[in-house]
Amino acid sequence: MTRVWIGGKTATDHLGAMSSPCIDVCHHDDETGFCLGCGMTRKDCKHWKREKEQRPAIRAALPGRLSLLAAAGNPVGEAARKKKRR
Repeated sequence: MTRVWIGGKTATDHLGAMSSPCIDVCHHDDETGFCLGCGMTRKDCKHWKREKEQRPAIRAALPGRLSLLAAAGNPVGEAARKKKRR
């Protein structure tokens, strides 16, 4: 097997290097379990850390989750961060 090095990592390591969508709000909606900041569930956070192949599917689900939270009247993303500080 030939390894391709990209910035000190193999190509397979590089594929899992997708940055986390977490913005350090970490306040989960009681009804859905979605974080108001990023849209991930607690289970998603565990999968993000341990199962790199799950990352694209998790990231793809987040915009819809945040839209659902916003439609229910919740502050989401940076607005949730600002509300948390108060």
